[in-house]
This record gives sequence, structure tokens and C-alpha cells, in this order.
Amino acid sequence: MRLGVVIFPGSNCDHDMMYVLSEIMEQEVVPLWHKDTDLKGVEGIFLPGGFSFGDYLRSGALARFSPIMEKVIQFANHGGFVFGVCNGFQILCEAGLLPGALLHNDHQQFVCKNVYVNVVNHDTCITRLAESDRPYKIPIAHGEGRYYADKATLKEMHENKQILFRYVDKDGKATQESNPNGSVENIAGICNARRNVFGMMPHPERAADDELGNTDGRVLFESLLYSYEKKYCH
Repeated sequence: MRLGVVIFPGSNCDHDMMYVLSEIMEQEVVPLWHKDTDLKGVEGIFLPGGFSFGDYLRSGALARFSPIMEKVIQFANHGGFVFGVCNGFQILCEAGLLPGALLHNDHQQFVCKNVYVNVVNHDTCITRLAESDRPYKIPIAHGEGRYYADKATLKEMHENKQILFRYVDKDGKATQESNPNGSVENIAGICNARRNVFGMMPHPERAADDELGNTDGRVLFESLLYSYEKKYCH
């Protein structure tokens, strides 16, 4: 599978993502600079974490207007697979490809630690191989990760099964204490109604290598390749 990783000024997880996709998952990876207007024939696009444009104005607000994003939006609107992690999730919300917004953490502090998430919807390209009722330990690192959507939007998301991940404790229970940033309904990741655009705040690429002592995030990448092979993906 030929996969593109978009690099913005301030991205700092781009090479982490490229490493996992190329070395761990053994796929062809193409770097896409934010000023590019050619997607170079990729079959899927990843927007990595970091601090695009220094998070000035609002996280993802400036990156959303990079030339490459016009092509990413077109790619997604035609059914192409797009996955944004952390800052990438923020950019996708700013671009209107995903509903809702990522606000400042409720405690107004940057948080960097391992958290647990459970999979709410297994019927997507990135969750198909995930185990039911199992908390996955995946790290977070963000200052603006509090997911918010209004009641009408949340209702629609529930109806379309767009909520993919929730913050939970090690026993799999979604509690106030297990919510690291105050996200509404403990939401850690979502998709669009068409289920080809995905976003999450935790970093699965930081939990995919045996040498790091945690491979809980690898299942998302394995699910993508499995879904692509079985032609489940758009």
C-alpha cells in the first residue's frame, strides 16, 4: 500500500509515523510537504502529530490552509483514506473533514502520559482487528485535546456510529478520572459519517514497536492493511 505522510512546519511526529508505516508495517511511504499540490499517487494519507505552525492562533487553524490540504480534502471527498493523529486530528476538524473541535485541556496544562482507550466501533478500517472489551494503552501528548461537539452533532455521531475510541481506566471503565483532558463523553477518537476519515488524540505510532515495550497501537495499522487487502476500505 502506498501511503503519504503530510509534513507541516512544526510537525514532530512525522518521522515516527513514517518509521512505523515503512519499517514495522513494511509499506511504501511517501513524504508530502505542506506546499505540495501533488499527492503522488498515494492510496492513503496520514496527518501526524506535532505543533504545525507553532500552534499559533489555534491548533491546526493555519495548517488547514496549506496548499496540500486542498488536495487532501478532495481526496477524502472522493472516498480516500485519511487518518489524523493529535495535531493531525485538530487539522481535520479545522478543515471540516471531521465534526467537532479540539479545545484547551480542561486543566489548562499540557499532558504527556500513557492512557487507556477502548474501541467503541469495530466496523471501520482502523478498528476491525481490535479486540472487544480490551483497554489499549496508548500515549498522549497535547495541550488542546479536549474534544467538543454540540448536542445535535453528538446525536448525529451516535446515530452514524462515528465515535471510535473513549478514554477509560485500566479496567475498561470510562470515568471522569480516566478522562485526561475533559473531552465530552470521554471521546478520544472519531470518524466521519462515510468512515474514510479518522482522527484520534492518542499516538498509536508511539505504541507500535517492540523495542518501546508497548505495541497496543499496532492493531490500528494492522487493521488498515487487512481492510485494504479485503477491499473493506473505500
